Amino acid sequence: MTDPNFANRDGWIWMDGELVPWRDAKVHVLTHTLHYGLGVFEGVRAYNTPAGPCVFRLQEHTERLFNSAHILGMTIPYTPAEVNAAQVEVFKANGLDEGYLRPMAFLGSEAMGLRAQGLTVHLSIASWPWPDYMDADSREKGIKVRTSSYTRHHVNITMCKAKSNGNYINSILALHEALDSGCDEALLLDNEGYVAEGSGENIFLVKNGVLHTPELTSCLAGITRDTVFALADELNLDIRERRITRDEVYIADEAFFTGTAAEVLPIQSLDGRIIGDGKRGPITKQLQTAYFDQVRGRRSSFPEWHTPVQ
Repeated sequence: MTDPNFANRDGWIWMDGELVPWRDAKVHVLTHTLHYGLGVFEGVRAYNTPAGPCVFRLQEHTERLFNSAHILGMTIPYTPAEVNAAQVEVFKANGLDEGYLRPMAFLGSEAMGLRAQGLTVHLSIASWPWPDYMDADSREKGIKVRTSSYTRHHVNITMCKAKSNGNYINSILALHEALDSGCDEALLLDNEGYVAEGSGENIFLVKNGVLHTPELTSCLAGITRDTVFALADELNLDIRERRITRDEVYIADEAFFTGTAAEVLPIQSLDGRIIGDGKRGPITKQLQTAYFDQVRGRRSSFPEWHTPVQ
């Protein structure tokens, strides 16, 4: 059985150009990113397909990692091709059929303080088995969500298009609040009161057969969100990107979250108001089925989204 303690496992982690034993993948307590949160990361999944394990949309995740670093003024000392190859290497080294990949670029311990100058940019990549974000029941019945009292970042308070370590304090606070209230997930509003996203997911709602999703202002440009756009186009479903109010979600016919961890996850209720029939709706089911068929290699479309682990 795998030790639940992430520091005490067998396996390998890629750090600064080489595979090191899992337990030896350590940094100093004065690592700059540990103190100030200036770092960037990705969450990537690999699925078992008829062709063997494949990393899903690896190139897009790596591109976003580099974009995030550029936004924050960090220079990753590797090429995107090298980072792609390293993710495949560490996944293979850990002998996984399916799992999660976590590349992270962070600043070293050469100096402290807010100047953040003269610091080495390090890169680590870990991979491990990833259980489903929610149980199988939730994929059909949906989850309970509450509107958070915490506001999503304003576009000029932090860099919202960077998937940065420090940004997720906001998400953790919102999720804890939701869990403490008996819900499964949080919905955050932007600083003007419009629907933004979940603690780590984008949101879609369905009304009269049309998909609606918030504009990407303070929201992260989700790769699963983009995948759903492509699948919806194949299925001849209309999508409208626009401002959405919380009460519009209450009266939607269907609603669902998307994300690498959440995949396509129905929303049963928001703030105690049942959405639609209180379970996965027909359009959500259609997109969810197409998504799982896609990531598991059961569709011929978009072969470029799959990177084999060989």
